[in-house]
Amino acid sequence: MSLGITAHLLTLAVFIPISGWAADRFGLRTVFGSAIAVFTAASMLCATTSTLPAFAAARVLQGIGGAMMVLVGRLAVLRATPKDDLMRAIVIITWPGLVAPVIGPPLGGFITTYSPWRWIFYLNVPLGIAGLLLTWRYIDNVREDAARRFDLAGFALCGLACTTLLYAMELVGRSDADWTIVGALVFVGVAASLTAWRHLRRAHQPVVDLSALKVKTFTVAMGGGSLFRIAISAAPFLLPLMFQVGFGMNAFDSGLLTLAVFAGNLSMKLVTTLVMRRFDFRPVLIVNGVLAALPLAAISLLTPTTPVFVIAAVLFASGLSRSLQFTALNTLSFAEVPKTQMSGASTNGFTATMRIRSDRKISALRF
Repeated sequence: MSLGITAHLLTLAVFIPISGWAADRFGLRTVFGSAIAVFTAASMLCATTSTLPAFAAARVLQGIGGAMMVLVGRLAVLRATPKDDLMRAIVIITWPGLVAPVIGPPLGGFITTYSPWRWIFYLNVPLGIAGLLLTWRYIDNVREDAARRFDLAGFALCGLACTTLLYAMELVGRSDADWTIVGALVFVGVAASLTAWRHLRRAHQPVVDLSALKVKTFTVAMGGGSLFRIAISAAPFLLPLMFQVGFGMNAFDSGLLTLAVFAGNLSMKLVTTLVMRRFDFRPVLIVNGVLAALPLAAISLLTPTTPVFVIAAVLFASGLSRSLQFTALNTLSFAEVPKTQMSGASTNGFTATMRIRSDRKISALRF
């Protein structure tokens, strides 16, 4: 089962760096629509496979579509949104990242408890078709730089760096990890990262534009924000495991309990814009960052005998702070980035997200 997750993550790591280039070269609508089509077709293949190698191959194909789909979709919104409407747009596009990890456990738990697991992938098909139709209807095929050359050396170095480091993290999460292989992968990954960094800074048309890192707000949000995301984003993955393995609940009941996090997310969304405009970024990020840590600490004290309403209250509080912090960080990341640098900034942000996803998976495996 771990192979299916790892194959998807590694594919994302390889193809995310070229998403910005593809959007600039071929147009937002072409790349986004093609990505949705690939992801939807791969979901069908995942649902119909009967062997592990075939399933892993389908997950690789799904990862290619996912790498292009998520980043280019956000890029389309950022390029089309004026600066004064950026916060409202960020609030909207942050929703999937907040809702999916919370809705996933009860929905996935229901499917795996009461029906064949293949329906997890079949659900993507009607959503993909709807998304494809809406893409061709509403997204313009904007090309930022159609003459931009493909940076093959940068693509190879970034792919090697991300793949080796992510796979090393994957091995660390295993009880039978071969530390010699882990050390070799980390060495190769660090060396490739340093070489890629040097190449990207010197190349005339790099596969990943690092110029957005000169914007202080973007750099701060990517640095400190990544640490927050690593910590807070593990909860929706660890909670179902704790409820099922530690508390003895079935998959559906544990998933229902995590809906308290979603209730907190939903409640905070109603006042997020008001809070941000009233107190500004710095106070919100500092104070809410502390508040976000408290429910996580409280979760560690829960036991199978803890009343359900107490568990729900703790998860609700976690959802409140989690939602506000994510929106503040995402808005701050792109608040001062020029539109011409959006593709590079989005690519940098999603490369960091790959590391976060790997860390979340390691936490779940260690549990």
